[in-house]
Parts: sequence; C-alpha cells; structure tokens
Amino acid sequence: MDRRPLPRILSSGSASITRSREIARTAADNATDVLHPLITVTRGLRLLAGAGRQRWAATPRDRRGHVLFLVAACVLVVALIPYGPLLALITVMGAAAWRGRARNPAKTGPDETETARLQALYEALVPHFSVSDDPSPLFSHGGDWEKAFGTSFAFDADGRPTRLQVNYPAYFDDGDPASRARVEQVLHAKSGRNREYHFSWDEESNHLLMTVLAALPTTIAAQRFVTAPGETVLGFTDADAVPRTVPVQDGDGTRDASPVIWRTGARSAEPHLLIAGHPGSGTTTLMRSLALQALQHGDILVVEGGGTGEYGFLTGRDGVLAVECGLGGALATLEWAAHETERRLIAANRARQAGHPEPEDIKRPLWILLDRPSALGHLAAADGRQDPQELLQVPLRHGRAAGVTVVVADQFDSLDALTETVRTHTRARAVLGPADRDQVEAVLGVQPHTTPVTEVPPGRGYARLGNGPVMRLQVPSTPDPHDDATSEAQRQAVLGLLPGGGPAEERAAPEASPEAAPETVDEPVPEHLDRLVKTPAVAEG
Repeated sequence: MDRRPLPRILSSGSASITRSREIARTAADNATDVLHPLITVTRGLRLLAGAGRQRWAATPRDRRGHVLFLVAACVLVVALIPYGPLLALITVMGAAAWRGRARNPAKTGPDETETARLQALYEALVPHFSVSDDPSPLFSHGGDWEKAFGTSFAFDADGRPTRLQVNYPAYFDDGDPASRARVEQVLHAKSGRNREYHFSWDEESNHLLMTVLAALPTTIAAQRFVTAPGETVLGFTDADAVPRTVPVQDGDGTRDASPVIWRTGARSAEPHLLIAGHPGSGTTTLMRSLALQALQHGDILVVEGGGTGEYGFLTGRDGVLAVECGLGGALATLEWAAHETERRLIAANRARQAGHPEPEDIKRPLWILLDRPSALGHLAAADGRQDPQELLQVPLRHGRAAGVTVVVADQFDSLDALTETVRTHTRARAVLGPADRDQVEAVLGVQPHTTPVTEVPPGRGYARLGNGPVMRLQVPSTPDPHDDATSEAQRQAVLGLLPGGGPAEERAAPEASPEAAPETVDEPVPEHLDRLVKTPAVAEG
C-alpha cells in the first residue's frame, strides 16, 4: 500500500511555529524595553511595602499608636504645604526606582579561565585516580570535572585556586605515603608554585581538601612571653595548630598569637632539642631566643663551634656561666657540665633517701647551648683530642632528672657527624630554612603536612615535639645586638631582656670619670657562678 503524503498544513506547520516564536520573542523584548521603567518602579514599590510591613511587625504594640500619630502628622503637613502632594509623589517614585534598580547578579560559578584550570587539574589527576577495569570511572580523559570537584573550590584574584576539594574513588590507596605524595605534587604544580599548600586527607569519606596557607607573620620580635616556668616559646604557628594563645607585642599594638610551647624539666617527654638548617636559615636566631628565655629562671652555657661571635653579647651577664668559641674552652666547659649533672643527680638521690626536699643549688635549671658541634669535632679529630659530643652523654641521658637541658644546632650537611646519643635523646626537633620533603623527614621523622617552599624568611620552618604533629614555625626576630645591620629598636629589645644591667648602664659606664669611681669592694661571687670557677668535685658512688 502506498503511503499518503502529509497535508500541506502539517508539513509547513513547523516553519510557521518557529516564525511565530521568533515574533513573540521579539515582541516580548520590545515590551520589556518599553515597560522597563514601570517594572523597575513596581518592583521598588513592592520592596518598600515589604520593608514597611517588617518595620511595623517589629514595632512593639505599645508604640504603634505613637507611630500612627507621627505618620498622620507628616501626611497632614505634606498636604497643607504648596505642591506637597506632587513632591511627595516624586519622592516616593524616585525611592521606588532606586530600590527596584537592577543589581549585579551574584557569581554562581567559575568563569572561563577558572573552568579551564579546573579541567586541567582534572585531566592531570586522571592517571592517579583511574584504573582500566573501572566500569564507571570518576576520573577519565575528557570527563566531567564537576563530579570530582563539585562546588567546593575558590580562586584568588589571579585566577589560581586557593581551596579545592577532590572526591577520589574508594579503590585509591590513600594510606600509602608515596601515592599521596604523587597526588600532592601534581596539585602543587598545577595550582601554582611559590605558595604553601595544606593537604587534608579524609580516608573515611574519600575526600582530599587542598587549601593555600597564608604566610606566618615575621613582625614578632624578642620579648617577654607569658609562660610558666619550664615552658619555652620556640616560635609561632597557625591558629588551628595549637589550642593556646599568648599576648605578644606586634609592631605598635598587642595581639594574641599561637605559640609552639616546648616544655622542659623533670616531667618533660622531650627534654632536649635538635635544630637543623642551612646557613642563614635562622638557627642561631632560635638559639639566641632560647638563651634569653632560659636566663629568666636558669643558667646557661654557650659553646659556639662556628667561631663567628654571635653570642658575644651574653658574656659577663648574670646567669651566663661561660661563652666558649675555642676547642679547649669547649672541652673544659662540657666536662664541667657532665660533672655538674652527676653532682645534681647524687644530691637529689641523697635528699630523697633522707626524706628531705631537693637542695636549692640543684633546683635552678642549667641549659647547655651547643652551636655547630660538627666543626668542633673536626678540630678535635685533627688535634687528636676528644670529640665534644662525647661529653654530652651524661647531660643527654640524665639531664631531665638533674634539671639540665641540652640544645644542639647544626647544618644539614653536618648532621651525619652527630653522634648516636645526640640523635637519640633530642626528641624535640626543629627544621629552619628552605628544605625539601626528604630533608624535613630525615630530621623530624615524618614528612610535613604542607608543601615546602623555596623562598622563606629567616626563622621560618617546621617543628615537632616527640611523636606529635608537624607544625609550621616562625622564630621571633632575635638579631645580634652587636651587629651593625641591627636596627636600634631591635638592639634595645634584645639588650633589655638580658639580666645584670641594661643598655642604659652600658652607655653610662664609659662616661664615668676615674676620680668619681668608688673604691673596689670584693663582692661575693654568686653560688651558681662559683661552681664553674672551682674544680669539679669527683662524683662519689
């Protein structure tokens, strides 16, 4: 049977419908353009009426009568003045037009540049989050990035992502550090370098959250920190990394900052500290900051292997037992420290056996600050003498019970020269300066939770106390006051923290005339200084 042709009205109906739709659309656009002022005023009147109803509902009932009386009085005044109703009508129409004007629509999604960057990130993650036998892959070449990223992303003014949540498949091995490192490296490279990224892996929900961390402030200088005895501030970190804040002087004002608190003493789990970094990374700055804080409640011994005189401003101060730069002085000082540790242990043991409290001469903490011990070790080996690190065995092993704290600082290329005793008993660690993930892991034991950057200010790095998490660290600015590059404000801030006379007394001493000088009186030497002058007593068994 032959098929009948369609009627003409049906065959040409689609063209007529299309043409009618175009005419209707054009008429609607023209009507919108013509009636746009009326639409704007109407929308504004509706918004003004809604605002009036809200104000009326928020007015207490006992005050509504006064409001009605005030409105009636205003209407009467407007009606009586010349051209009052006309002016009132113009004012209301103007307010309605202003209130009903078209505002810029809120941004609801990424623009073309941001969409292209998200697609590039998606394509870069396909080899890491996909397998060949997955019937419905979440990541595939040419796939939709919205399924993997959703709407949890943000960009900065330059179009670089500052926050991104990645939904990865459940079969991805998110417990393997190597697999995580590869994904983090890809996101770091594709999102923009020279920024520090934080990666948070949610293994239960199969989510990876990448955020860009703001740089830690470098404007906090050396000062008196609000801490208890036995607490030392290594530096400052992110606000969400520690549950504690301390007030600090930052510039001309005071604010609360999040400190990295290192606890020492008999109840400390990490009584000794190891600092590693490159030259100029701020290791000596951290040592100076620790020395100034330790002098508040204890005595210090400083041994400098570099011989640069970075600790010369401590010489002669109350509480500073010695500042040694040479090999001979360093060996003698560390030998005395070992005997002092043994003496404290014996005195504390005898007091406990007799049922008495500890003697007063062993309650004052003793700090041993050793900078660049590897340099002294090379000199000792060339001279055929004992390595100074061997004299640290007793303070490191028994220092917690004796109130002795050891701080060792050295460079990355000299860490192999550290003895096993130093590496074992320094459970508090700090890494300063630019370092890759392997170098940080070699010192701290685990890789950092952020991506290290290549350019950092002095004193910037990471810290880890025992088996705790890795925290970002910014050391307080503590320059050498005898350095010509130090500003006068920083010099006065450091010298003001030293005991035994401030900078004002130092300036007044040379100006005093010899005739006015009083007669020299032999003053008694403080007990904690007299112990270093005398010959160390042999430890009794």
